Amino acid sequence: MTDATTACVLGRAAVVPPHVPFVDQIAARWLEQAGHDAQACGNGVILLPSRRAARALTEAFVRQVDGRPILLPRIAPIAALDEASLALSGCNALELPPAVDPVRRLATLTLLVMQAGKAFGDVQGVDQAWPLARALADLMDEAEWAECDLCERLPHAADGDFAQHWHQTLKFLSIVTSVWPAWLAEQGVMNPVARQTALLHAQAARWMETPPPSGYPIWAAGFSDAVPSTIAMLRAVLSLPDGMLVLPGVDMDCDDDVWQRLPPDHPQAGTAHMLARLGIERACMEQWDTLSDGGVASSPVSRASLLARALLPAHALDRWRAPDAPVVAEGLSVLRSADQQEEAAAIAMVLRQVIEQPGRRAALVTPDRALAGRVATELVRWGVIADDSAGESLLTVPQTAFLRLIVQAVDGGLSPVALLSVIKHPLAACGLSPGNCRASARQLERLVLRGPAPPPGIAGLRSALARAADDPHGALADAPDAPEEINAFLDRLETAFGPLLALPGSTMVPVSILLSALVETAQALATTDMMDGAERLWAGEEGNALGQHMSAMLAWCDVLPDARAGALDGLLASSLAGMTVQGRRAVRGREGTAVHPRVFIWGLLEARLQTADTIVLGGLVETVWPPATDPGPWMSRPMRTRVGLPSPEWAIGQAAHDFVSCACAAPHVVLSLAARRQGAPTVPARWLVRLDAYLAGHGHGLPGHPALRWLDSLDRPQGAAVPVAPPQPRPAVGLRPRSLSVTEIETWMRDPYAIYARRILRLRPLADLEELADAADYGQIVHAALDRWFRAHPADWPHDGAARLRDVFADVLREADLRPALAAWWAPRLERIAAWCAQAEETRRATGGPRTVLTELGGTMRLEDLPGGPFTLRGRADRIDLHGDASLSLFDYKTGTLPTRRSVMEGWQSQLVLEAAMIECGGFPPPVAGTVAELVYWRLTGGHVPAQVLDVARGEELADLIAGCRAGLRALVEAYDNPDQPYLSHPFPGEEPRFADYAHLARVAEWSAAREENGG
Repeated sequence: MTDATTACVLGRAAVVPPHVPFVDQIAARWLEQAGHDAQACGNGVILLPSRRAARALTEAFVRQVDGRPILLPRIAPIAALDEASLALSGCNALELPPAVDPVRRLATLTLLVMQAGKAFGDVQGVDQAWPLARALADLMDEAEWAECDLCERLPHAADGDFAQHWHQTLKFLSIVTSVWPAWLAEQGVMNPVARQTALLHAQAARWMETPPPSGYPIWAAGFSDAVPSTIAMLRAVLSLPDGMLVLPGVDMDCDDDVWQRLPPDHPQAGTAHMLARLGIERACMEQWDTLSDGGVASSPVSRASLLARALLPAHALDRWRAPDAPVVAEGLSVLRSADQQEEAAAIAMVLRQVIEQPGRRAALVTPDRALAGRVATELVRWGVIADDSAGESLLTVPQTAFLRLIVQAVDGGLSPVALLSVIKHPLAACGLSPGNCRASARQLERLVLRGPAPPPGIAGLRSALARAADDPHGALADAPDAPEEINAFLDRLETAFGPLLALPGSTMVPVSILLSALVETAQALATTDMMDGAERLWAGEEGNALGQHMSAMLAWCDVLPDARAGALDGLLASSLAGMTVQGRRAVRGREGTAVHPRVFIWGLLEARLQTADTIVLGGLVETVWPPATDPGPWMSRPMRTRVGLPSPEWAIGQAAHDFVSCACAAPHVVLSLAARRQGAPTVPARWLVRLDAYLAGHGHGLPGHPALRWLDSLDRPQGAAVPVAPPQPRPAVGLRPRSLSVTEIETWMRDPYAIYARRILRLRPLADLEELADAADYGQIVHAALDRWFRAHPADWPHDGAARLRDVFADVLREADLRPALAAWWAPRLERIAAWCAQAEETRRATGGPRTVLTELGGTMRLEDLPGGPFTLRGRADRIDLHGDASLSLFDYKTGTLPTRRSVMEGWQSQLVLEAAMIECGGFPPPVAGTVAELVYWRLTGGHVPAQVLDVARGEELADLIAGCRAGLRALVEAYDNPDQPYLSHPFPGEEPRFADYAHLARVAEWSAAREENGG
């Protein structure tokens, strides 16, 4: 007999149509063949493709018996087969060596990669070699699943015109195919996939040789594609008298000529390949299209036909014009969002809307874990915690982040940003309570870490602390927590970071020592005053999974070559890549919150064979769903074909099958995609494009889901929008400042709110973290150099003055102790400034010059008879030249923008004019006295044009300017002595301040936008 006849006679094959709930149908048919006998039902085995499918079938049995007691059959996921699950015997199955530990395998392969020299480019350390080792392990697993003998086929994989680097790669792979099996044999272990396939073949052989007794049914259900070892198992099941193969969603209407030529990226390609390997014709398969008692169709009957017609392969597209083609997209809708965040928020609203109806279940199916996390977070907004069964990457859990931040902080010399990231992490405590630790961290930040970065290490922090100013308001800022005395806190940090800081930064160290030091440091940092750090760090599902991984790394990484401490972060990231854990991201910080029983987030594997009332298929864009096809770093596509490995398009076909299955798994299905992903435009998934084109050709289209309209109105206030008015604080006159500097007068005019915030509320902007030297530091160097020169030479100008002035600038730059790159950038600019200043001074002295030059002089001017009491103006002049005729010249140095003459004359930039008024009122100490004859701005940049000069005014015009400025100041003070005068923010559009330190407090962006929208 043929294989097909044998399959039809001995075993049976059946298909469950897409509109019939698969697991419910399996449970109902099993109960039916057991005569609904509670004990007889437990006799037999049901094989399923995954653990999640096994769980779903168990729940289906519970629904079918309505809670009555029953013995369940053995439900075994074939992907988790071991000796215990099916009691294997024969073929020496029980004598198989154990599987090699995954970390041990990757560590050893990493060593082999590093020993390959330059075969893969410049691989410098274990952190770079580990990803290549993982790719190599994946290649071996793929070959073993496909039962492809790499030893036999690799030598011929790159014949012909392949590039030379592929030959080098194959040379290394041939070494691995000989060395690796010898290593496995020497260690007495097997590759995990090789052992799994051996177990499957052993079980298949046992059933073929010694079938179970008659009346012991064995069903295999839910498979849509199969590797050779699974094919052997399914063939063995079909050979049994009571064997049954039940497949989901086989396209029974597809023409045979199309079925025989399906491309690998077609949804039915895997099923067609599997049936061909099993020798089963579709005509031999029973159709279980009758719903179980009380069952409800999972989707309209016509939907599967619609999707099958829309996704026909290219050579069959002429069938789109068939007169009987289904074109009704009943229950399907599309959600086209602008970006990922809008997509997540809209999906969350869809799920929430479903569960408002009692008993209804909603699910999001997506391979995009970032989208899943966003949706879970959005659902928390309404107190809904979704069951996210796909888990989350172990790389993103808090414990892993904590370890990596520690490594980065040590590698960066405890730089401010990196150090604060560690000591402000929720797991950090340093032996204190978490609250007190964070209060101490904030105190350290204010006193030491803000502003220019301190020198590296704990010693650098201590030296910066010695120069720090007091922090009188810090304790109030940290209430109710209390910061520890800062030196004591630094002692704690030094002790906690000690194991890692003790490692030589540039010296190679065994990887196990690096990992041990990291674990010891992390546990010390996580220790509180009440709990040991190990208990906090390795607690919970995430901590336990990470702890097991770190234990395995410590146990097996001794084979790796020595590494530098800087490689730890990369090693952690690469070793944890691809690992997932059943995390509770959505409920962190919400202890005691229960998962909602009717909202689910599934990955593609978890979604197989599942049903719900509404399903959202999220992330339907190319490279996400379907995934990008990547042949990997070891072989090109033609080489994979020569070797006998499946093409990457088979993964596209499986993703397409998942898409169709999920689209038929609910009465209402929402197809969701975002127009932009990570800021870049996306391409809609090919299946969605096909479906749109097919429907459009028949004059139809997918309706848009209203979730975007819901989202648009979600945060919109009722009624018309009310523009936000600028703040108008009116403090009591007694609180208003009675003394300001000349630079603050300009701020007072342009941004009174800044004076209110700084001088009345006493708010000070914090310096940036790791603040780099900027234009202000450059200006300080220029001012300091000119001050030093003129104090040494107030009247004379040496014959070698130009050279000596350059030396002064160089000395001041050196004393500033800047980072070398910045000093090298500024040095030629300062040299050009020195040369220009020398030339300018020589020119002045050639025409008479000043009698003496005074620099950095402070003065005051007191205004009397004001409503609020006396007002004092303070200022410091950059330079005052005293001439022999008792006249004075007043200079101001600028290294930034040069003021315009108009702004000075109109009073917007009146610093120099106010200083002149102070001089004429006797506000500067002797010998400064007389009439100001000249106001000069020097803009000193050292650029292509080293300097610019602005001579503001002279003579009578200058006298009028000074008098007007003095009167304007009095009028300004009088205006703000009126209790009804508010301190407005940016009251004069077009005359905004150069530095708006308090604009965020005044919400300038918000009220400015509202004013523009209303034509203000």
